[in-house]
Amino acid sequence: MIYFERGAREYAFSHQELKQAVFTALDKLGERRRVLVIPPDFTRFHSRAGELTQYVYEYYGDRLADILPALGTHFPMTAAEIEKMFPGVPQSLFRVHNWREDVVTVGIIPGDYVREVSEGVVDYDIPVQVNKMLIEGDYDLILSLGQVVPHEVIGMANYNKNIFVGTGGAECINKSHFVGAAYGMERIMGRAMNPVRKLLNCASENFTANLPIVYLQTVISSGSDGLQMRGFYAGDDFECFSKAAALSLEVNFQMLDREMKKVVVYLEPEEFRSTWLGNKSIYRTRMAIADGGELIVLAPGLHQFGEDPVNDVLIRKYGYVHTQRVLQYVKDNEDLRNSLGVAAHLIHGTSEGRFQITYCPGHLSREEIEGVGFGYAELDVMLQKYDPATLKDGWNNVNGEEIYYISNPALGLWAYKDRFK
Repeated sequence: MIYFERGAREYAFSHQELKQAVFTALDKLGERRRVLVIPPDFTRFHSRAGELTQYVYEYYGDRLADILPALGTHFPMTAAEIEKMFPGVPQSLFRVHNWREDVVTVGIIPGDYVREVSEGVVDYDIPVQVNKMLIEGDYDLILSLGQVVPHEVIGMANYNKNIFVGTGGAECINKSHFVGAAYGMERIMGRAMNPVRKLLNCASENFTANLPIVYLQTVISSGSDGLQMRGFYAGDDFECFSKAAALSLEVNFQMLDREMKKVVVYLEPEEFRSTWLGNKSIYRTRMAIADGGELIVLAPGLHQFGEDPVNDVLIRKYGYVHTQRVLQYVKDNEDLRNSLGVAAHLIHGTSEGRFQITYCPGHLSREEIEGVGFGYAELDVMLQKYDPATLKDGWNNVNGEEIYYISNPALGLWAYKDRFK
């Protein structure tokens, strides 16, 4: 059921209008006594989920029992990040999701179905896991908040991904990510329905239908009026998500008439501290970059590769190599076979040799960057050459050189029209 829907390409929600939209949706849900909110973490700061959480807290007061950021495999939020993203919301309400230990298995998606939806790419069972709070917390309302935007693993982010990945367990996260990578991210990105989404929809329908989950979903894009919220959709089913995804595809997907030969992407240091997240610069542009082109990633906040220490070690060990080599590594090495999410991430981070990837990190050495298969350039030198303060999103001419500049890869998806089929 849809409780609220409004959005359009040129629309821009004011703060007061968004508050009223949230209150309207919550009014339709009737009286609730114990509420859990599941927002994204700081890596989705621009989603306006922090603002949504403020309004939910204002509406429910002490009936808002817990806030569980959908960390997935990311680092826990710091107190400073919580204060910045959720100002005015008591920090005592926030809980930390431990994806390795704090989960329960609510069902199993059988390998036969996995093989069917993945077109034979993989055929293993997938355990459906969620944080135990969802099952044991005695909530009569679970509000999942977040932004619908193109995504490399599941086509379009949010909806039940926030539950089964954001609050999921290691095996479910790893296996679902590997399905998407092995199937082919270029066949998934920008598509609301795909093999990974079918698996999560199966989980929703068969194993968590009894949970009182309602989704509050935003659509954000940047235009001549700045970064704005173009749509807000509240509901408890796939139809609601589909409407948000349709608007996101309209406002977040840049279809280009010609390929990019040189792309410069800037990674905001507070948001992007690892290649686990920073490789959005690769995922989101790969369908637009020409063979023999170059992607330059300005990454002043880059400290590590993985968001998780174990994952970081594995990335350093195997590197971002061609897909077929990753698949062979999985067959030959138990550590990677037991960490299929890392294997998927390695596939996502390769250009398959089509174009050069040059990282300009703030806190990693040349040896570390080149050790995982990327090219390296000095950050200060490249910031002088490609100054984010003087560049505009899109095509730029820098000293006679044409480049395509992207100030935040998390906000969109770019493709050359002949590469998106």
